[in-house]
Amino acid sequence: MKIKAIAIDIDDTLVNSEKKLTAPVKMAIKKAKDAGIKVVLCTGRPLSGVLQLLKQLQLDDQKDQYVVSFGGSLMQTTDGTVISSDPLSYDNYVDLEYLARKKGLHFHAISKDRIYTANRDIGEYTIYESSLVSLNVSYRTPAEMHDIKIVKAMFIDQPEILETALEDYTAFAELENRVTFTRSTPFYYEANAKGVSKGSALKKLCEELKITSENLMAIGDGGNDLSMIKFAGNGVAMKNAIPELKKSAQIITADNNHDGVARAIEKYALK
Repeated sequence: MKIKAIAIDIDDTLVNSEKKLTAPVKMAIKKAKDAGIKVVLCTGRPLSGVLQLLKQLQLDDQKDQYVVSFGGSLMQTTDGTVISSDPLSYDNYVDLEYLARKKGLHFHAISKDRIYTANRDIGEYTIYESSLVSLNVSYRTPAEMHDIKIVKAMFIDQPEILETALEDYTAFAELENRVTFTRSTPFYYEANAKGVSKGSALKKLCEELKITSENLMAIGDGGNDLSMIKFAGNGVAMKNAIPELKKSAQIITADNNHDGVARAIEKYALK
């Protein structure tokens, strides 16, 4: 069936290893937009970490273009109209933060405009995330977080530290009836509200656009892209994707340093 929308992950998919858009990728997305195809950046980043990319792709500030952020917790038009929002409850945040302390993991929570951590020794990946997505960091105790609308939370640490913490998964499993966990990178273990994922957000987008999943192409590389690759009728894995995602995809394209997104769009969406 005809591709009417393309959902694209950002890190290690849309952008190369230097976090930059290449000319072929920008050109392919322009061709898709000119052909009437909706191009939807679909990311774990907050909106602040997407705005410059939207501008470079000429997708910003438009009532008929869409962006999915926070791993599916927020979907809106690029001019700011919210289509869906699924934040974490305060009770879930408190239990996640306590779990992080029990496991000895760095942890932060994210609102639409700020990163919050109760770690006095702020984790290096909290600083990395702050720089990547252009959000400031504030220290807050759990008690001080009660009135802050939390969009998602993240356990963030060196991969080997996270791996050790996840070996005994019992405490995480006890929370799975209330939150959805995804391993987006080797150093991030993310928590969204129950049932929230990139795939769930794209299902709502298809309803909004009055198209089916067969009209949707999704392109990604990591664990938090798995839900959208499974949902889309045309799931595309980057060559640098994790093995599980490659197994679920119908198509494998080149890696993010060799214009894999552009190649997939040119070959399968613009044919």
